[in-house]
Amino acid sequence: MRSSTKDTTKGALHEAKGKVKESIGSAFRNVSLEAEGKGEKVAGKVQKNIGKAEKNIEDDLDVERSRKGRI
Repeated sequence: MRSSTKDTTKGALHEAKGKVKESIGSAFRNVSLEAEGKGEKVAGKVQKNIGKAEKNIEDDLDVERSRKGRI
């Protein structure tokens, strides 16, 4: 599994966990849990976008290698 796929998957997982924590914190009026959830959600989005960027770079490298005959 490529690192881009791992980052995208882990980012989506962190984002989902953050949404759950944020919702629970909001429902129980737990400000610290809500803030922790927001932070984890943002970190997940960042990690997911890093994975997308890595995938684009890997795809570009694959195209260049195939053009040069190095697969």
